[in-house]
Amino acid sequence: MPIEPGPGPTLERALALYPVLAAVDPPLHELPATVLLRVPEGTVLFREQAPCLGFPIVLEGEVKVSRHASDGRSLELYRVSPGEICLVSSACLFRGTPLAARGVATRPTELILADPRTFERWLQSPGFRALVLGLYAERMAELTELIDAVAFQRLDQRLAAALLGHGPDIATTHQALAEDLGTAREIVSRLLRRFERDGWIACGREHIRILDAAALRRASGPG
Repeated sequence: MPIEPGPGPTLERALALYPVLAAVDPPLHELPATVLLRVPEGTVLFREQAPCLGFPIVLEGEVKVSRHASDGRSLELYRVSPGEICLVSSACLFRGTPLAARGVATRPTELILADPRTFERWLQSPGFRALVLGLYAERMAELTELIDAVAFQRLDQRLAAALLGHGPDIATTHQALAEDLGTAREIVSRLLRRFERDGWIACGREHIRILDAAALRRASGPG
């Protein structure tokens, strides 16, 4: 049975988020209902070195895409929100190669997974092709900024920057911060203790309170 033939909540949301899908062939409403996925927070949607099962169209929620090392460390590359595309999935489908990263739902997520053959046919639509290539370029720019940060910015600067912009109270763990920054938990813990000694933050169990945002902002700048 296709996805909600004719007007329906899923179809309407998909077209509102990705208007170019109105002109693709096969049309969105002809895709089988099995391509509509609803998954809880924490679901692993794809893994490194696995074949790509399709092109994800995120309707609700968020997918975190990250690289993982053999020693357990990980580095977040980007997040896919409704209306955006997954660079790793697109690259895999373009080249016919295994996936180079892992995708995990950070909250309850709903998405349509268009199979590789459908994605290939959709690329024949100028509007869809322009959307994919345009967002592909944006993702590449984000990854270039990430590479610059990892290669050239000190870890204490990156940690200070990561703590800003979330309000005075942050619900997080040392491990989560380490994964976001692509480093070891022990290093993050050591830096957080230093920030705490300096009076910039107060650390609790899975909680950090910002005491001196101005000092963190200065620490996050060039130096």
